[in-house]
Amino acid sequence: MADDVFKALADSTRRRILDELAERDGQSLFEICARLTTKHGLGLSRQAISQHLAVLESVDLVRTRRQGRYKFHDLNTEPLERIAVRWLRPKSRENSP
Repeated sequence: MADDVFKALADSTRRRILDELAERDGQSLFEICARLTTKHGLGLSRQAISQHLAVLESVDLVRTRRQGRYKFHDLNTEPLERIAVRWLRPKSRENSP
């Protein structure tokens, strides 16, 4: 699973999407597209952004929820936290010099 997360993070557009969701969670596709265009000068289609969101959803970095006819996207940091814990867990005192 961690390999899939790294592959998803390898794309700069997907990292920008995550940055935008970290700054303001719960955005619609339209809002994400507008922010990427105005703040980063990315002129990608809504379909292209939707495909990037699908990749992020597939590795659980983004979760979606529906409210009425709208779909909102939220950042989920749990996959990143699992990776960080894997490498940053405290070493046992037995192995310390």
